[in-house]
Amino acid sequence: MERHFIGLGILMFFLSTLPVYAGAPLDTVQTNVNKVLDVLRDPKLKAESAKEIKKEKLDALYEQMFDEVELSRRTLGGNWNKLNPAQQQEFIHLYRQILEKAYMDKILSYTNEKIVFSKDNMLSNNQAEVQTKVITSSKEIPIFYRVILNDGTWKVYDVVVEGVSLVQNYRSQFNSILAKNTPDQLLEILRKKVKGQ
Repeated sequence: MERHFIGLGILMFFLSTLPVYAGAPLDTVQTNVNKVLDVLRDPKLKAESAKEIKKEKLDALYEQMFDEVELSRRTLGGNWNKLNPAQQQEFIHLYRQILEKAYMDKILSYTNEKIVFSKDNMLSNNQAEVQTKVITSSKEIPIFYRVILNDGTWKVYDVVVEGVSLVQNYRSQFNSILAKNTPDQLLEILRKKVKGQ
């Protein structure tokens, strides 16, 4: 899958993870999409010099929108419990930075691609999947968001772009590392990755 399309998926991940209160996840997501689009479309933030300000605004939204614990726990799967609480907290922090390094530039390059919201499917009493697609000049990219209801708020814990799950993709990478390394060694590898080493 082309990195550009994954970037679009993560952009939609941002757009679709605004606080969504109990009710139809799709309806609430659609209502709140403009809050992030306002940041991306703000003419005052178009200049290269405003890139860091735009990142800061998106970063603040990230904290409200993502269920970072659920995202991290599902990404590590059975390996999550091999980390002690302090290691889990550091993993959450490092994983967030890795996602930002991988996708922030693609998010910032958003150019008004059309976003179509199709439907939501309840997966359980507190989980749903919101089905959307991004329409570019050359293709339609299906993007599904898996959301969980926690303390009255719907938050995304996974995004599936063209059939590829963000959680499963990173799970295979981290499980491969943990098959040969300790949790401490995994964290050291991630620290180096964040620093660009």
